[in-house]
Amino acid sequence: MAAPPKSLDLKSIWLFSNCNVSELKKIRTLFDEVETVQWHVLVEEGEPGTEFFFIVRGRAVVSRKGRIVATLEPDDYFGELSLLDRKPRSATVVCETDMDLLVLSQRNFDRLLRTAPTIVNKLLRAMGTRLRESDTLAYP
Repeated sequence: MAAPPKSLDLKSIWLFSNCNVSELKKIRTLFDEVETVQWHVLVEEGEPGTEFFFIVRGRAVVSRKGRIVATLEPDDYFGELSLLDRKPRSATVVCETDMDLLVLSQRNFDRLLRTAPTIVNKLLRAMGTRLRESDTLAYP
């Protein structure tokens, strides 16, 4: 795998937006580097979600009910809600090209929550902000 991007800004990911620099460094160490090949299914709609993905290199397509709804490229991410609610995936994501990814597993995320309780409050605040933004869009 190519070297992970030094400019990876976890703060730009809404889930980690309230974390300070030292917390972000701790979180970054929990990501695994993963290489995948073209047409590999990363996540499947309806299956349990147990990982968060950050795209370093490559491109993926997102489909719902068999219909393509988005294309993901470097610096895009997906799967963060599954770390929080452990609900089934709402879409299927397939590698359109070979890809390099940073992956945060449910186990590493849970370990972070157990060992760094101050981060839990920050994640809750980020979730609240995200919910308010969604509410504003749904009910202007």
